[in-house]
Amino acid sequence: SDNLEALIDAGIRSFKIEGRYKDMGYVKNITAHYRTLLDQIIARRPEFARASSGSTTFAFTPDPDQNFNREFTDYFVGGRKDDIGAFDSPKNAGLPIGYVSKVGDKWVELFADSADTVLNNGDGLCYYTLHKDLAGLAINRAEKVGDGKWRVFPKDPIASFKDLRAGTLLNRNRDMNWVRMLDKASSERRIGVWLRLEETDAGFALTLADEDGNSVSVAAAHAKEPSNDAAKAEATLNEHLGKLGATAYAVRGIALELSQPWFVPASFVNALRRDAVAALDAERAAAYVRPPRALAVEPPAPYPEDTLSYLANVYNHKARDFYAKHGVQIIAAAYESHEESGEVSLMITKHCVRYSLSLCPKQAKGVTGVQGTVRAEPLTLINGSEKLTLRFDCKPCEMHVVGKLKPAVAKTAAPLTFYRARPAG
Repeated sequence: SDNLEALIDAGIRSFKIEGRYKDMGYVKNITAHYRTLLDQIIARRPEFARASSGSTTFAFTPDPDQNFNREFTDYFVGGRKDDIGAFDSPKNAGLPIGYVSKVGDKWVELFADSADTVLNNGDGLCYYTLHKDLAGLAINRAEKVGDGKWRVFPKDPIASFKDLRAGTLLNRNRDMNWVRMLDKASSERRIGVWLRLEETDAGFALTLADEDGNSVSVAAAHAKEPSNDAAKAEATLNEHLGKLGATAYAVRGIALELSQPWFVPASFVNALRRDAVAALDAERAAAYVRPPRALAVEPPAPYPEDTLSYLANVYNHKARDFYAKHGVQIIAAAYESHEESGEVSLMITKHCVRYSLSLCPKQAKGVTGVQGTVRAEPLTLINGSEKLTLRFDCKPCEMHVVGKLKPAVAKTAAPLTFYRARPAG
């Protein structure tokens, strides 16, 4: 988020937001977060404009902290940070909410950090045990017993919560108010339109003009009857002309260009408005011009390398043809193609576990009694029965996660035959 404007200044005009394996609440919250930031930049800098029509309003205030996260990092955009790993827990610790003041036989009493905090039935709380394990507590019932003071009755027995005692700091990692809010319709995108009602010889005409410069007029015959109440007649016209709720449009202004206040039945105004909206929809569709595709560069720009290993992840003919078109001569197939046997580098990353553990030889450089004694020996990541070796290439400051193809993946991934050539030797 903090780098968004710098990315725009670098020339980026389209952003992809992480969403794989995310729930609807995540998608709503994060898209709203970035939409809000982009709109603020566009409003501040007139050289930019939205690529799409309309603007979006939200029924909630976006907050990335409410989503599952292990805190945030911008990786190495601003250089190496002291640490970017979340070593405390792979789970979502949530946001600080308060501390335990008393533990009863069936309840836990807590003081909230803010007097405005509201706890709900179904909320999730969590805390770290004395061994720094994250433990969870689901609220079955929450009762406010004082200013910022709450008594919560957990779903599970109190005895099952290890190390829960007075003074324990609590986080909330599930807020039912937030969840229920995002379960509802939470955003609207509308295109701004201006409406003008005027007289004709036979009746009335309604003109709609949208923010993209499209304009339509619809006329209908109707008798002109003077109104007995000018203020009421004007208010009624504005009310019924502005009923655009089920359409893609939002009213930006209504002009009544009438020689005098007329009595116009609501049924006539509503029909005229619906016809004008349908005409504007058709006009917008007819006026849309698909942006032209850029012409291909000829000859194709040369790829900076003439050889690609399995790390290029080429796993179909289209990918292979693309690299060949740009001058790559040796193209190895992706790891899943079974071409690589034994252990290989599955991931190469600037993030280094040794650095996070203060075991980097560069960190020890110049430290008396330490320099020359720290070695980049392999470490092992263990996840259940799976073991991955970490190897360290300190010159370019890179960590390699080394492993071999899982049998389950080998069964589902078909070998490739499109390109079997190998570099000599």
